[in-house]
Amino acid sequence: MQINAIHKASCHCGKVKLEVFLPKGLGKLSRCDGSMCRRRGAIVISIPLDALKVVEGHAALSLYQFNTMTAKHYFCSTCGIYTHHQMRSNPSEYDVNVGCLDGVNPFELGEVRMFNGINHPSDIDK
Repeated sequence: MQINAIHKASCHCGKVKLEVFLPKGLGKLSRCDGSMCRRRGAIVISIPLDALKVVEGHAALSLYQFNTMTAKHYFCSTCGIYTHHQMRSNPSEYDVNVGCLDGVNPFELGEVRMFNGINHPSDIDK
């Protein structure tokens, strides 16, 4: 599925609004079975940090961190919707909740690859 290079995204209540630069459309989608990800169940797309811009509602974003405190999970403090997170496995990227992208229905995307978050790559050498 191709979408415009710059795509609008928002939380449920609309307080948090994002612009996401997706020059190749949705590309590689994934979901993760790690403790946080499986609870929220979101399909995500990975993008460089500079490909996401919070255009409205920065003050409404809440940050949640746990365990190694490396990943930064952002969600709307009003409606609770997870919008994006800075990745633990690659801190130079965000994973963006595809369900927040305007005009995208995650239930119409077909099969999505699974990331093994239970056996996180950052934990293998420990």
